[in-house]
Amino acid sequence: MRPALDMCDPEQESLMHQISDEVVALVAKYGGLMWGEHGKGFRSEYGPEFFGEELFGELRRIKSACDPLNKMNPGKICTPLESEDELVKVSDVKRGTYDRQIPVQIRDSFSQAMECNGNGLCFNYDTASPMCPSMKVTADRRHSPKGRAGLVREWLRQLSEQGFDVLDLENETKQNSSAKGLIEKWRNTFNKRHEYDFSHEVYEAMNGCLACKACASQCPIKVDVPSFRARFLNLYYTRYQRPAKDYLVANIETMLPYMAKVPKVVNFALKQNLVQSLTAKTVGYVDAPLLSVPTLKSRIKQQPISEFNLEQLQAIPQGQRQDYVCIVQDPFTSFYDAQVVEDFAKLILKLGKKPVMLPFKPNGKATHIKGFLAKFAKSAKSTAEFLEQVAALGMPLVGVDPALVLCYRDEYDEILGSERGDFDVLTVHEWMTPLLAESEPKAIADAEEWYLFAHCTEKTKMPNAEKEWGAIFSHFGGRLTTVPVGCCGMAGTFGHESDKLQMSKDIYGLSWAPKLDQLPKERCLVTGYSCRSQVKRFEQTTTKHPLQAVLLLLSQ
Repeated sequence: MRPALDMCDPEQESLMHQISDEVVALVAKYGGLMWGEHGKGFRSEYGPEFFGEELFGELRRIKSACDPLNKMNPGKICTPLESEDELVKVSDVKRGTYDRQIPVQIRDSFSQAMECNGNGLCFNYDTASPMCPSMKVTADRRHSPKGRAGLVREWLRQLSEQGFDVLDLENETKQNSSAKGLIEKWRNTFNKRHEYDFSHEVYEAMNGCLACKACASQCPIKVDVPSFRARFLNLYYTRYQRPAKDYLVANIETMLPYMAKVPKVVNFALKQNLVQSLTAKTVGYVDAPLLSVPTLKSRIKQQPISEFNLEQLQAIPQGQRQDYVCIVQDPFTSFYDAQVVEDFAKLILKLGKKPVMLPFKPNGKATHIKGFLAKFAKSAKSTAEFLEQVAALGMPLVGVDPALVLCYRDEYDEILGSERGDFDVLTVHEWMTPLLAESEPKAIADAEEWYLFAHCTEKTKMPNAEKEWGAIFSHFGGRLTTVPVGCCGMAGTFGHESDKLQMSKDIYGLSWAPKLDQLPKERCLVTGYSCRSQVKRFEQTTTKHPLQAVLLLLSQ
């Protein structure tokens, strides 16, 4: 069978028609060897010895017929006959030569980047796969986990070559988050236009990362881009000035409790075209969400929800404490989607348990994403100490947003280590699944299907989440169909940043938009707050959290 014409350079199409029957026979006989060699990587210089002079000569004849100008993987397997081009030497491409220039302590510390073996599974264009959405829409391999890992390795190598110890630099930022004076930062930032710094190339790739953490579980090597991305940004901004939007994101958890005291005033201001325009131009932030009205604080006053009082909870007998459920607030759901938290409290009551609303404590995920690692460590330590104290009561701790719940497991463990404590915050479905054994399953009471759109971080870090939600619905008389989608493109605050708005729209258009167009939106359930926010922004419709649908089933 002759090679397909469209696999060769268009300029050579006419030459393809001239391939002799002899060469076609050679392709049939030896072509498998030639293509099989590709899987061995760059070992070209050993080709003549491995295949032997006669067979290697035949491979070169095939190369001459299909690629006489040596444009396809030049020098990787063989070169055309009569060509003076050389085979690629192993020493020219062997990664270890460069990686060994990085001190071993730094290599061990940045293992999430160093251990990437280049398998390329992150070059994934499946729109329903959560793996690296930025790679999908840019088709730029620098915006893949493999590309980002490679850039960070080279960044570490160059720093080591110049005599900088990254670990020492990180320790400096723990002592002084500014590291350099403001004037020096401004000067460096101003000079970015004409002073080359490889860090800017690394930053360009990191800036497009949504920190969805799909790579941390989907990659067979577990290359964790958000982890080393945060560390890179932490150091990058000791030399260059941060954009204003980073400070807005980093301080939003501190501001929200105060904003919630006057939600109508804040919302009125955010709705003004002038404010929206100024925010976009000065801060670089667009489509800011509106605060919930009424607020969560007002809502829970109408429900039989216990206010947190440590002494009173400690007085409850040990045998009764499993009847209580501590609701762990997160900044986005509590202040922007309070109805979900209120409905979760109602669901707890429906299931015969007693909800306890914990006071709001910053989660800090946004500060980690932006590389404010000193600030994140401080808030994480405070929150972890509080949650450890509550966990000692023996009452389950449950949060409604999967991404924020998982932050307690991943980023907290990473930044705090042994100081994190032993507390465990559950997602709603993790808490509900063991409860199914306590009650008899119901017959199907809701004939109409519900459709589940799971958060990408939840799907990748908790692969059984969708299945467990399906079991919960079946138990309570509902029917749930999982909709295969990738990332929604919001990813916390990523979609609100003006320089990322188009990428956010493009990612949303890959799988979420077409799937929602095919389904009744009022029956679509979305686990992540950021995903519900994205749907509301582009579809002008409000979707429910699956716990709200379960509450409806129990209310029938």
